Amino acid sequence: MDSELAALTASGATTLVSLMVTDSWTHARELLHRFLSRRDPDNPTITDMDALRVRLLTPQPTGHPYVARDTIEQLDTYLRHLLEARVFSGADLRTLLTSLQRIQSEAAPSIAVRNNINGGVQHGPVIQAGQVTGLTLHNPAPAHNRTEP
Repeated sequence: MDSELAALTASGATTLVSLMVTDSWTHARELLHRFLSRRDPDNPTITDMDALRVRLLTPQPTGHPYVARDTIEQLDTYLRHLLEARVFSGADLRTLLTSLQRIQSEAAPSIAVRNNINGGVQHGPVIQAGQVTGLTLHNPAPAHNRTEP
């Protein structure tokens, strides 16, 4: 497989995983189903994709942080297989990927964020983020409040 098609399958796999964890999956799923059904009406892929989505959305125990990466690799292999089996062409995959990326960009909110910190001295971290989970900050008490043993 040439490098352009390899990049295309990798991008397609990453885009699919990105969509699987959003509300846009419903639209992407329908588009993917129509696309694959034209080539192979009995293709069980959509059911498999739904199972992958459940796996992505299920909280993972500590020690299994690579579910998204593994899913991307699995989908990349699947897309490569479809190209090599000539189920569809590189042009077909490009068309599908363009449509999936359109769904992804339409779902992405365009939000401008502007933070200002004014006045005083900040004695702790300042964090700007869309979502922060599992964060623990250890901020020692100022020297004048510490009690020496």
